[in-house]
Amino acid sequence: MINFLSLMLDEAAPAVAGAATGTAGAAAGMGTTGALLSTLIPMGLLLVVFYFMLIRPQRKKDKKVKDMLAALKVNDRICTIGGIYGTITGIRDDTVILTVGKDNMNMVVARWAIRNVEEGQVENDSEQLV
Repeated sequence: MINFLSLMLDEAAPAVAGAATGTAGAAAGMGTTGALLSTLIPMGLLLVVFYFMLIRPQRKKDKKVKDMLAALKVNDRICTIGGIYGTITGIRDDTVILTVGKDNMNMVVARWAIRNVEEGQVENDSEQLV
């Protein structure tokens, strides 16, 4: 791959040198400011696109998750990132105590490990899954 790139650069160098000598008057009129602007403008546009396509949506998502974790309260039905569904029975600083399953087994999970709060109550909590 590196050999291919070096061959391409070696072949392109004489063509670029010939084009540069043919347009030397135009390049001298353009100056270094024009060359600098022609380099910086596409980079600036690329940064703007990255901001609106990647950075801004991720910040919105992070804020939404942070607000959801701050609004947790006792008796909320939640799902953890591991897929465990439970009901919150206690909240500490960085941990949450869940009641899980039909035997009401208590579990302690990290607050950051909560994926979402379930909207409705599950009607078949006492039903055993096969």
